[in-house]
Amino acid sequence: MNRDTSPTDWKGASMQTRIARRYAAERRFRLIGLGAVLLSGAFLAFLLFVMVGNGARGFTYTNVAVPIDFASTPLTVDAARLNDPDADQLIANAGLADIVAFAAEEALGDDGDELISENAWKEVRSAIKDDPELMTGRRVFDLPASSEIDMAAKAGASGALGARIAELRRDGRLSTGIHWPFFRNADATDPAVAGIWGALKGSVLTIFIAFCIAFPTGVLAALYLEEYAPKNRWTDMIEVSINNLAAVPSIIFGLLALAVFINWFGICQASPLVGGLTLALMTMPVIVIASRNAIKAVPPSIRDAALGVGASPVQVVFHHVLPLALPGILTGTIIGMARALGETAPLLLVGMRAFIGDVPGGICSPSTVLPMQIFLWSDEVDRGFVEKTSAAIIVLLFVLLSMNALAIYLRNKFEKRW
Repeated sequence: MNRDTSPTDWKGASMQTRIARRYAAERRFRLIGLGAVLLSGAFLAFLLFVMVGNGARGFTYTNVAVPIDFASTPLTVDAARLNDPDADQLIANAGLADIVAFAAEEALGDDGDELISENAWKEVRSAIKDDPELMTGRRVFDLPASSEIDMAAKAGASGALGARIAELRRDGRLSTGIHWPFFRNADATDPAVAGIWGALKGSVLTIFIAFCIAFPTGVLAALYLEEYAPKNRWTDMIEVSINNLAAVPSIIFGLLALAVFINWFGICQASPLVGGLTLALMTMPVIVIASRNAIKAVPPSIRDAALGVGASPVQVVFHHVLPLALPGILTGTIIGMARALGETAPLLLVGMRAFIGDVPGGICSPSTVLPMQIFLWSDEVDRGFVEKTSAAIIVLLFVLLSMNALAIYLRNKFEKRW
């Protein structure tokens, strides 16, 4: 069989055409890759722009200056009892809400009580508890405006409502500032006093419990499967089961938690404890897989060298293999925790969807989480919750970005070269 052994003509027309096509294909591939990166960045920038644009106003609120003279309308409450546990109820029973409404009508006109929030008197109650001397004199309080006035003042309303707001501004009675109740209160039916702190604390407690259970269990399981488990049908079955569990829809874990933790064990419903246990079940397979990959990436020469100088198998694992695999383990764990932080379906089934008006006091207290709070506010009729929903999304994104930044920091801090 004859073969053509003549040298390749690199300067020939056909070869130059093939080379030009190859370079053109490479340029197209690079441009497509660059376009994909730019498109992803554009989507992220658009998301952040929309969220910040809609939610920035949720961190501020409009206040109305209302003078209250307690000398003319006395509040019949014993100042010595303001530190009692039932002080809030005592002040409420003394008619403080009516006093505030009367003062608003006297200072702002017949519609004065409609310009302030229905829960504005609670701000006065807090001020009185901090300084009982207020009950004997006159003071101007910056009270939260009603939801309609707040939205109109921020958006620049026109017509009769716009004229009323302009009049209040001219008189110096309208001001806009940081909405501190948003950062220190729990959920409420009034956007003027609704806050994110209850849901944020519930999320922190839930994720903390999930981490304390899933991280050590997942890492120890990965160490056993990679370093000690024999290679047989049982370990193969366990590996397949772990991989399948990582792909199971999260709502299935919610059904499992409802049946086991609540119905069988009777663990407190709608609490960070049962929520953390549920998220631990969901996150554990992800941690096992990430930990196994990190442990598998440690070169066998590290193990052989440690055994060669007399280290025991346990010392090899905990003194050499685990420290080298720790960056990958921590990165996978924190990413798994970040995913769990955004889950709502499994927590919906364990009762964390309920309206919780108090900040949770412990792991067994009724609580909700940030994603569920966002869902509840998005379903509210009051337009004032639109801004609160976007502001809560910004808080959630900030927490998620902080967790990802922590993962990068830990990876760089503990990363070791071999």
